[in-house]
Amino acid sequence: MVKDSDNFRGAALMAASMAFFVINDSLVKLVSENLGLFQIILLRGLMASALLALVAMKRKSIFPILNRPDWKVLAFRLTGEVGATLCYLTALFNIPLANATAILAALPLAVTLAAAVFMGEPVGWRRYLAILVGFAGVLIIVRPGAEGFNAYSIWALAAVAFVVLRDLSTRHLSAHVSSIFVSLLTSVAITLTGGVMTMFTVWEPVGTNEFRLLAAAATLMVFAYLTSVMTMRVGEISFVSPFRYTALIWAIGLGVVIFGDAPDSWTLLGSGIIVSMGIYTFYREKKIKKLEQSVSS
Repeated sequence: MVKDSDNFRGAALMAASMAFFVINDSLVKLVSENLGLFQIILLRGLMASALLALVAMKRKSIFPILNRPDWKVLAFRLTGEVGATLCYLTALFNIPLANATAILAALPLAVTLAAAVFMGEPVGWRRYLAILVGFAGVLIIVRPGAEGFNAYSIWALAAVAFVVLRDLSTRHLSAHVSSIFVSLLTSVAITLTGGVMTMFTVWEPVGTNEFRLLAAAATLMVFAYLTSVMTMRVGEISFVSPFRYTALIWAIGLGVVIFGDAPDSWTLLGSGIIVSMGIYTFYREKKIKKLEQSVSS
């Protein structure tokens, strides 16, 4: 039985992970005023990869021996991660931080739907309805066809699709595959992508301020990776997972303080719908698991 202290520790780790991710996004968005997308990906990636390599070396996980199925799964996962990074940062540079984060908050609903469709996981009508309502919340934020519509919101939606590919692929990795190695490989792949693409774009001069911001962003990203891995190993997932929505609090606060982007009423409404449906989905999953355990016992 999971102790309450483990649940609260897991919740704290999840909240910390979300803070690290959103602050990292804020720093990257600041740098985007002077540097291009691929240049940022390359420079931040070089620093993050170096830090992750040090952690992997310390844990002796830098050169693991993997079988062919795991490499195939990693290929799909890397495709999802690289695609998600490119799409999300493209959106982040062109829409308010709170909007991008809110759209990405629909991820748990999208993963549940994809797991049911592609992996045959059982999902009842209540969760299907919650998913449908949650996606309606996304449409409220995006507002296609409305006067305030920003086409770059579609990039955030594409990022959600790529992250679904990443997360579903991760489920098929063997237990012996180190999370640190996966994080390092992911960082290297994204960095290489940025490096290749910079050859076709203009290289902007990097000042001291941009370098400091990118160094801070890289460090935060490493902490975000590590805490997100630790989160899944402490406490009950159904208790811990809803705390991922603390990212919205950070995104709204930082968006107002740093960028002066106060979310409008439609964004707040859509965010509230997404969060409510996500938490309800976690609640239903927990209830169903308890029912299955009582039946089996």
